[in-house]
Amino acid sequence: MAFGPLVANPPPSDTVQVTQTSPVPAPAADDHPAADGRPASGTGTAAGSGTGTASGADPVTGTATEGNPTAGTATTAGPVRRPRMPVHRAWAVAVVTFVTIVGAAAFASLPGLLIDPLHTEFGWSRGMIGFAVSVNLALYGLTAPFAAALMDRFGIRRVVVCALLTIALGAALTVRMTQSWQLVLCWGVLVGLGSGSMALAFAATVANRWFVARRGLVTGILTAGGAAGQLVFLPLLSWITEHHGWRPAALTVACAAVAVVPFVWFLLRDHPADVGLAPYGAAEFTPKPPPVTGAAGRTLRALRDAADTRTFWLLAGTFAICGASTNGLVKTHFVPAAHDHGLPVTTAASLLAVIGLFDIAGTVASGWFTDRLSPRRLLAIYYGLRGLSLMFLPMLLADSIHPPMVLFIVFYGLDWVATVPPTIALCREYYGENSAIVFGWVLASHQIGAALVAYLGGVARDAFGSYDVVWYSSGSLCAIAALMSLVIRRRPVAVPAVAVTG
Repeated sequence: MAFGPLVANPPPSDTVQVTQTSPVPAPAADDHPAADGRPASGTGTAAGSGTGTASGADPVTGTATEGNPTAGTATTAGPVRRPRMPVHRAWAVAVVTFVTIVGAAAFASLPGLLIDPLHTEFGWSRGMIGFAVSVNLALYGLTAPFAAALMDRFGIRRVVVCALLTIALGAALTVRMTQSWQLVLCWGVLVGLGSGSMALAFAATVANRWFVARRGLVTGILTAGGAAGQLVFLPLLSWITEHHGWRPAALTVACAAVAVVPFVWFLLRDHPADVGLAPYGAAEFTPKPPPVTGAAGRTLRALRDAADTRTFWLLAGTFAICGASTNGLVKTHFVPAAHDHGLPVTTAASLLAVIGLFDIAGTVASGWFTDRLSPRRLLAIYYGLRGLSLMFLPMLLADSIHPPMVLFIVFYGLDWVATVPPTIALCREYYGENSAIVFGWVLASHQIGAALVAYLGGVARDAFGSYDVVWYSSGSLCAIAALMSLVIRRRPVAVPAVAVTG
């Protein structure tokens, strides 16, 4: 179907009176944009009375054709309802992105389940295994800003498909390893590079390109895809690990990554202009920008420019603490810490999956709040509550599930990645068209913080025999992050100068 130019006038009412001379009633003309952002199709004219006339009108397009031999003299008058447009394509792209993030979440669910089996089979220290996980997390973060620029250069589909195949290769090769350096290479480097190319910058890029309205809500939903994948894969992988060993679990991760590839390649589109649409909620059609060359240079320039602002360092610092207290600490060490207190691995993994369940609700709600409230205050609240909950966790771990532990799981789950939508909103507010790349660098700090705690947590467990010092330290860091969030200043709005004549 061909689409006409988008006109930023309000759409007409659903019912109009049409009077025309034609053997077949021509469809009502509409040169206004549809409510969902689609460019309008068809041509026509309308008088102020709501009536229009076509002589020799083409029965398909409704445009007048001079000398049409089939034109008659019959006059038809009556209400013609404009057909309602289907759901905007942006929502279909959001669904595909969500499914992709869910499928790719399998690789993020496995590291915490591998610590004890690898320690038992190979005799590797928890610090050594934690180091491989830390390499994975660090590369995840450092790859993200370059991936955002590569998506601008080569398109979202190509970058994401390559990332999924890299994850599948790294996970599949893991089952053949016999030395600890092979764990670092396969799980740390390959899976880290692949996962970094599908990091939260992927969700930010899709939200920025396809949505003008509801960006905060969509960002929250897409971010929750990782938690939804955790909910799906953690119980499954823990059951496979306990009953069949860690190797079938690693192969399951590889298969999940490969299974998502067809959805991305056939259903995902890089830009609304690829299908002739304006972004959802946009007032006018936006042509697809040409590919941006020099992805590495652009990424580094965006970092250089952002690093000159105090806001960047505050966002990077708070997000580093966010990563330390979530991916580096709870996702990596909660299962072995709970197992130290006698809780079965499958039960501990199920609790971590329940955190993912409530994380979905918390992240979507956070996106909704971000559209309406100050993102700075939201971040302060989220970090403060997270730190408080971590302070209580060492007293709650036991050999069975009890109500206070359930309360912690619910409370912590609601706060798990609720920090993402307001952080992306602040990047968008300050850094405009480079916001996805700048957020990629902020995410790099998130993963560096996670990598440090993933490694230091294992070292602390080897040195002290428990994780208590790690829980208390992370809780204190969250309190610092809450204070840092409050000192992020609102970006001043430029007021145009007014010429004064006297």
